[in-house]
Amino acid sequence: MRYPVFSGYFADPFVWLAGSTYYAVGTGPVEDGSNLFPLLTSPDLSHWRPAGGALQHPGPELGSDFWAPEVAFAEGRYWMYYSAGWADRGHHLRVASSDVPDGPYVDTGVALTDPFVCPFAIDASPFQDDDGSWYLFYARDFLDSTDGDCRAGTGIVVQPMASMTELSGEAATVIRARYDWQRFLNNRLMYGRRFDWHTVEGPCVRKRLGRYWCLFSTGRWENETYGMDWAVSDSVTGPWTFDGDASGARLLRTVPGELIGPGHNSVITGPDSETDFLVYHAWDAAMTARRMYMEPMVWTNRGPRLRQ
Repeated sequence: MRYPVFSGYFADPFVWLAGSTYYAVGTGPVEDGSNLFPLLTSPDLSHWRPAGGALQHPGPELGSDFWAPEVAFAEGRYWMYYSAGWADRGHHLRVASSDVPDGPYVDTGVALTDPFVCPFAIDASPFQDDDGSWYLFYARDFLDSTDGDCRAGTGIVVQPMASMTELSGEAATVIRARYDWQRFLNNRLMYGRRFDWHTVEGPCVRKRLGRYWCLFSTGRWENETYGMDWAVSDSVTGPWTFDGDASGARLLRTVPGELIGPGHNSVITGPDSETDFLVYHAWDAAMTARRMYMEPMVWTNRGPRLRQ
């Protein structure tokens, strides 16, 4: 039986290690009402305590919704990537920074994506390659579709970073939806048109076994169709291969009586410096809140697996 590692609302969990302390940040309300994004700390990945809000509110002019923060350490500072906007008027990516891992993080005033060029961008996930270069994986909308190869909806791209506050070059497509079970909603009104809308989002990239693995979430986050799968590549910029299963997500999907709609994961190496843990959210039985779960995983040449 699976149980959440923290009892409070905690969606889109991202976990990182700074010194001897593990930190987790996610989407959701902050218990004391201050700042944005609930922050947790733990000495061992098992016992978590609230530590306030991580992001100093950047101002209502940026939107009413702030989603899916992730943190990277570079140039002696901590950088938080997140999306800002309105649920019905689009989202763009932003970056905030702090001298210390628990913040508060202060917005740099920089929009990483232009909402007039890319009207919906969410789930920013920074990744540093072996040569020190940084890349930003994120989700954005695609309106074209090719039957059997890709579906209209949200997909994942990767773009080089010129600095921790600036993207460069062109975004390369990583993965788009290909299967019926990845459908968010039929006949959805988007951009003034009707689409059978599909969703691939929540990228998390790790290099293991000499290859790049992009774990992602797919389906409809509000119900039991949501689950986690992966694509793999020999290069951080691709081409990426997604050999999915038409029956549903391969890494983790709804388990009746245990999990509803697991997704939006991060990966953290445990205190033994060897074991990787999959950190994700799932709905409670009454579907009133998404809570943080964690379980060990292994990497094989055929893909990541949860340790049984």
